[in-house]
Amino acid sequence: MDQPVLYAEPGASWWPLLWGPLFALLGFGVEALTGAAWPTLWLLVAVALFVPSALWVQGRRRVHGVRLTPVALHQGREELPLRDIAEVSGVEPRAGARVLGGGWALPRGADPVPIRLVDGTVVLGWARDADALRAALDRLLAPEAS
Repeated sequence: MDQPVLYAEPGASWWPLLWGPLFALLGFGVEALTGAAWPTLWLLVAVALFVPSALWVQGRRRVHGVRLTPVALHQGREELPLRDIAEVSGVEPRAGARVLGGGWALPRGADPVPIRLVDGTVVLGWARDADALRAALDRLLAPEAS
């Protein structure tokens, strides 16, 4: 059963896929002004630049995406069940705390969201809008605290 998404960040937008085709269109336009245009070659250039861009965007969406459901917090490739989270508000980050998502450090542009687990350890969640993720987690954890 699919869970409703309470908070989400995609990790990357799809607009970089336009870079290759726009570059090829620009190249074709410049070449057409000289009178020696090769449309097939520029079509191949567009495809050759589109494919790695698509792989790059898909990879960033998978590794840097954030999704919160009523059951789990998904940070990149890692899933943290909500039942393992003790609290989010008032948790101070600790030096050497494990970063969720499988990386060594927070993704560039992301702010830390320290999370205390039920076993007492502190891990670092992350989001571009850390306050919004923290608020969404607090709303989910509040019924358990009362």
